[in-house]
Amino acid sequence: MATATVFARLNPLTVARARFQRWWQARLPLADTLRLTQRNVYIVPTVPGWMMAATLLVLLVSSINYQLNLGYLLTFLLAGCAAVSMHVAHATLRGIDLKLAAPDAQFAGANAVITVQLSSERKSPRRGIGVALLDPDAKAATGTDHWTWTDVPALGSCTVHVAFAPTTRGLHRVPPLKAETRFPLGTFRVWCYWRPAAQVMVYPKPEAHPPPLPQGEPRSGAGTTAHATAGGEFDGVRAYRRGDPLKLVVWKKFAKADELVSRDSPQAQQHALWLDLAQAGAVSGAGGLELRLSRLCAWVLQAEQLGLDFGLRLPSGEIRPGGGPAHQRRCLEALALC
Repeated sequence: MATATVFARLNPLTVARARFQRWWQARLPLADTLRLTQRNVYIVPTVPGWMMAATLLVLLVSSINYQLNLGYLLTFLLAGCAAVSMHVAHATLRGIDLKLAAPDAQFAGANAVITVQLSSERKSPRRGIGVALLDPDAKAATGTDHWTWTDVPALGSCTVHVAFAPTTRGLHRVPPLKAETRFPLGTFRVWCYWRPAAQVMVYPKPEAHPPPLPQGEPRSGAGTTAHATAGGEFDGVRAYRRGDPLKLVVWKKFAKADELVSRDSPQAQQHALWLDLAQAGAVSGAGGLELRLSRLCAWVLQAEQLGLDFGLRLPSGEIRPGGGPAHQRRCLEALALC
């Protein structure tokens, strides 16, 4: 399989075809919606279509040579069916509206799912429509495209899902797509190309088995907020912070005043968790940077899972300690764009 892939990539015809497709893709406008018209829908005969044309030619020559009236009837009947199938195939794809929903952010190596909605205003259903990625390299490696087939109902819409796996972190544009049909006889291939404008954020791949979280750093200007009552029962407490152990929560205070506070812990008061790129490993080089970012990504996920407030230090800047899904997403985006 590997040898076949290498020869396919070295084939001059394959290389020329890939270059032509890249040049053709660059000419297409970027849009997340596309209406298929006669301007962007193309049609050519398939291999069975050419075989049928050769068969019709043989039938026609034989009918002329032997003056076969039934031969003429069969030849022109099959030719009429082929002509009708060409019209039906082109009309199946023409007039469809394509709309793309941008995929959610993913980690490198994971599948990013693209959702495409196909809508039709025609009073009859459209059948046998496929959507796939327009990737010449992947087709050369596997020998085929991975199609998702569907039927579009009359005066309705349907949804198909196409996945691709980005291997590197960063902000990636959704790869070009293609829609195709060979309905009804398979003698003609009708297709269109589409370049979506949507982008997907790809986070670094988390390290599988990261080391424990680093030790907290001393807080600057940290102090205790007193919540004392007349009897002094709740002296030395502070407002509840995310990640405080339940054993430090003053439940009596919560029951009386409906205020969630925790007993002040010197370690929690004076230290803050910072995730620093400099502390994520000593490996140098481009590969070392990716390994350190992968470790930081695993630490961010681990700290958020434990409910800890954490900050992030990168060469491009730092993100102050915080918590919650929005803070985690901000940190992961900073790692992706580092």
